[in-house]
Amino acid sequence: MQDSAARPFRLFLLRHARSGWALPGQRDFDRALDDVGYAEAELIAQMAADRGIRPELILCSTAVRCRQTAEPFFRSVSEDIQIRYVDALYTGPASVYTDIIDANRHLNSLMIVGHNPMIDELFRRFAGNEAATDALPHGYPPAALAILDLQGGPGGAATATLVSLILPTREPK
Repeated sequence: MQDSAARPFRLFLLRHARSGWALPGQRDFDRALDDVGYAEAELIAQMAADRGIRPELILCSTAVRCRQTAEPFFRSVSEDIQIRYVDALYTGPASVYTDIIDANRHLNSLMIVGHNPMIDELFRRFAGNEAATDALPHGYPPAALAILDLQGGPGGAATATLVSLILPTREPK
C-alpha cells in the first residue's frame, strides 16, 4: 500500500556569503563579496555538491553579493540548475520571501539565496524559535545553508523539520 502522506517540500535557505562594507558613494545593492566571502561561497557550494544537494530551482536576490554566492552552485552542483534573480528578495520583508516560497510549492525543492534578517526570520518561522536557537545560537551566519522539509499549508501554516545545517567553516549539524 502506498503512503498517502504528502511528500515534504524541501527548502534550502542560503544567506549570502560575507561581503565588504560599501565603498564611499557605493549603493548597498552593489556591495560585493570580500575575499573570505568568495571562499565561503565556493566552499558551501562544494560541500552541497559533495552531499548530492541539487535544488530544482534557485531563486536569488538581485544584489551583487547574493548573485556571487549563488554562482558557485551552478559550477559545483550542476550547470543544469536554473537560477532566477528576483528583485523582491532584495527589497522585500520576510513575508515576501514566504509568498515566493508558497508560489513555488509545486516544485519538489527550492533554494532561496537572500539576506538577513529575512533568512533568519524564515528559518525561525519554519523551524521554530527553540530549534533555530539551538542550531544557530548567534543568529544566521553568512554562507549558512539550512535544509528544511516543509509540511502543511502555505506560509505560516507550514511547519518544518531541520534536515541539515551546513556551515562553510565546519561539518554540518
